[in-house]
Amino acid sequence: MFDGFYGRLRQQTGDRWLHYIHHPFVRQLADGTLPASAFRRYLIQDYLFLIHFARAYALLVSKFQTLPEMRAAIRSLNAIVDELPLHVRYCAQWGLTGKAMAAETEAPETLNYTRYVLDIGHAGDALDLLTALMPCVAGYAEIGVGLLNDTQTVLTGNPYAPWIENYGAPLYLSGVQASLTLFENLAAQRGGASRFEALAGIFATATRLETAFWQMGLDAACATPEAR
Repeated sequence: MFDGFYGRLRQQTGDRWLHYIHHPFVRQLADGTLPASAFRRYLIQDYLFLIHFARAYALLVSKFQTLPEMRAAIRSLNAIVDELPLHVRYCAQWGLTGKAMAAETEAPETLNYTRYVLDIGHAGDALDLLTALMPCVAGYAEIGVGLLNDTQTVLTGNPYAPWIENYGAPLYLSGVQASLTLFENLAAQRGGASRFEALAGIFATATRLETAFWQMGLDAACATPEAR
């Protein structure tokens, strides 16, 4: 996962990347101490985020000119669209309905992140857009696998264990690998090496916005303290 052009971008991001994948929100998910109010805030905004993420992949499809590339992007789009009902069913366990989440106002962090990705997509080419998407796609896989392999992660009795297991599951990881393969091929075809500095900037900004998304959840818990 850390090889190739993606690996170069990840390494270039340095401490910013480490802060993203080891954020206190993630660590509290791992040990089960995350306040429920923080997780509910995250779930609501993640639902709204996924809608715009699907829009970004629909835009990505339009950026391609070959059927294999279009099919690869469509598979990712379909995976997100199919994930939304599953997300709603999971959120029901936390007292959240799809109708209620859809009626919520997007947090500034959600707006900043999703509109940044869409702006990159509209202004740039497929490689620019996929670069903005990869910190989420591959980052969640790294987090999921990392937590599952961490001896300090608590799975028994942890209400967040299903979330952790989902992002470390073979089905999710296979989808991530398909996205990485598409990304590596695209970087080779679209002059990724010669555009590295600009693409690294996009990748770093998306990583920063991902980190802010975690912090949004923690900030909600601080604003409305609630026992888990």
